[in-house]
Amino acid sequence: MSAIKYLCVYCGSRPGRLPAYTEAATALAQALVKHQIGLVYGGASIGLMGTVADEVLALGGDVIGVIPKALAHKEVAHPNLTQMHVTASMHERKTLMAELADGFIALPGGIGTFEELFEIWTWAQLGFHHKPCGLLNVAGYYDHLIQFLDHVQAEQFVKKPTRDLLIIEDDPEALLTRFLNYQAPPITTWLSKEET
Repeated sequence: MSAIKYLCVYCGSRPGRLPAYTEAATALAQALVKHQIGLVYGGASIGLMGTVADEVLALGGDVIGVIPKALAHKEVAHPNLTQMHVTASMHERKTLMAELADGFIALPGGIGTFEELFEIWTWAQLGFHHKPCGLLNVAGYYDHLIQFLDHVQAEQFVKKPTRDLLIIEDDPEALLTRFLNYQAPPITTWLSKEET
């Protein structure tokens, strides 16, 4: 069983089309506080990012924001967080978020969310960290991505152990339960000698 003090949540800087996305961000925040887990996120006050941070704060939880200077100056930085780190670059932001968190969850979002999720999942594949990575598949938002990942595995570009590193649930409590019971699998060689 893993000790999780902080989870990093990647999500949209917009609320999205469906109310279900905001509802899921709120529900995830409530589940985090219920399990005494703090939030690490991108530091913005807008979109789903602002929703999850506001709810954790409203319930008395800890929220650590990490935002690059360029975005902080555009007045999207959340003004009321437990801690705010301002970084010089996006690369520094992602590195610090990874260091501060004990696991990673992607809510619905755009290309920034995808990029963050795929990078942290790749780091898990390579053994750079042994923390859980998950998707909260709200209202079927990630259905097509999940189908595509299954296709990628079937076409033998991703091995099953790597595919299985990405935990997928449509309910925040179910996802957190799997995170809290997560045991990192042994990392196998990404490429065998025969594949090179």
